[in-house]
Amino acid sequence: MEKNKVLKTLKSYAIITVGLILYVLAWVVFIMPHQLVGGGVTGISAVIQYCTGFHVSYSFFIINGILLLIALKVLGPAFGVKTVYAMVVTTLLLRFMPMVIPQEFIQVIALDNGKLLSVIIGGMICALGISLTFSQGGSSGGTDIVALMITKYRAISPGKILLILDIFIIASSLIVPTEGSWGVRVANLVYGYVMAGVFAVALDLFVSGSKQSVQIFIFSKNYEKIADRITNDVHRGVTALDGKGWYTKTESTVLVVVARKQELKFLLTLIKEEDPQAFISVASVTGVYGSGFDVIKK
Repeated sequence: MEKNKVLKTLKSYAIITVGLILYVLAWVVFIMPHQLVGGGVTGISAVIQYCTGFHVSYSFFIINGILLLIALKVLGPAFGVKTVYAMVVTTLLLRFMPMVIPQEFIQVIALDNGKLLSVIIGGMICALGISLTFSQGGSSGGTDIVALMITKYRAISPGKILLILDIFIIASSLIVPTEGSWGVRVANLVYGYVMAGVFAVALDLFVSGSKQSVQIFIFSKNYEKIADRITNDVHRGVTALDGKGWYTKTESTVLVVVARKQELKFLLTLIKEEDPQAFISVASVTGVYGSGFDVIKK
């Protein structure tokens, strides 16, 4: 049991690390080479670096440290441990990843393809990285912490919260010194908002995708064996309803199961093993609340 717990913890931290690598990769390769400003504390830190030369990793660490102290009381120490880890790893990645990635690679994949394509790709990679970190109860820090604190008590999507915060952060790009005219600054502002929009939509898609649920109706003469296997093998509740086939006028028992979408393939295989002739109806549901699913938030 203890060994399984250790392996589960190591897996969780490994997923967080992969997510953070993707997040920083998007900034180092696609966003900062164009001197664009995205959202979050990384965006604030990027503005500081553009204006003063103070490295993005240092201001990222300082700002996050302040926010983390606030979040510890709200989100608990377990969240704090993972977020401290994520914050330190992100700081180190921001500091040293630019030294590792060849400038020729950045030139070909980002600079030569223009700002629009860079912010679209960068926004999607950022969202994927953050969603992986969120899935393990962690955060890269900054406005992600603010989003998780709000979603703990309010039924608001994290993508929407981050989008609102990013509107104000990205607007600060207007103060970034540039050799071009004010038209260039406004264009960079628009690119920043495009990235924020891509990030918010992609984040909600990645996060909600892991929480999608299905409702399954099962019509089978072997309903008892199927119900037992679903309960024992999948650990999902099963409800047996009395039914009547109106055409045949025969009594029957209908099983109703609510499960996560990723469990569907296993459930269908299980049902067919017990009854290849079973009739199955599957429907997507917009929300499932209760034990094993989501919690209703005020």
